[in-house]
Amino acid sequence: MIDLSTAGAAFSPVDLGALAYFIAAWVGYGLSVGRLRGRMVSLTQIMNRHRANWARQVIGRDNRVVDTQINASLQNGTAFFASTSLIALGSVLTLSRSGDDVLNMFATLPFGTVANRVTWELKVAGLAVVFVYAFFKFAWAYRLFNYAAILLGAVPSRGTASEAEMTRAVRRVAVMNVAAGGHFARGQRAFFFALAYLGWFVSPYILFVSTTGVVAVMWRRQFASGIRTALLGLGEGPDEGPLAAIEEDGE
Repeated sequence: MIDLSTAGAAFSPVDLGALAYFIAAWVGYGLSVGRLRGRMVSLTQIMNRHRANWARQVIGRDNRVVDTQINASLQNGTAFFASTSLIALGSVLTLSRSGDDVLNMFATLPFGTVANRVTWELKVAGLAVVFVYAFFKFAWAYRLFNYAAILLGAVPSRGTASEAEMTRAVRRVAVMNVAAGGHFARGQRAFFFALAYLGWFVSPYILFVSTTGVVAVMWRRQFASGIRTALLGLGEGPDEGPLAAIEEDGE
């Protein structure tokens, strides 16, 4: 059992600074991916537009087997990651029982710092919180993809409803799909930052380095990858008003 009365004194100022940097990097990256505009739109924002374009194409198809298969593949991928997050959480809970052997192992590492049982359990608890967060995001994304499938089936066939009704139905599919994709991406982001968090078990200085490295890799993929460049070169321009609201979900 963790003694909360000693929790505040369990970490050094460097540890607290590294943790604050980790949290700020996570939050700052998430805000950047979801809210930058103009030529700085992220790869996820670009793909959100294609999600909306996909929904618009549904109007012209009476046979929507392909659309349901695409939605099912997205839902299955989400279920896989939700299961993985539970497995990771179980591993973390097992790690909390590892005892003094693991503490001694980290202390022998070149950059290792002397740790005690309280700091170890607090760090493990923090990692568990990351995976719990990831599970909730994946589970909610799975539910939203399920809702998207229902809304997809509810889109009326051409000629059975007015143009305005069909447009509203398609809009609902697009909003639900983008929202599901946003929660899925947040769950994946938690996985990436969990890798950065592991550096804290060795040293707060390693946490600084690992967090910076993870952010740099993810930032490059979103804003400087070849895929994004190719999509922009194929006609993806700056923001378009109608999709601004649903793009707030970001990555």
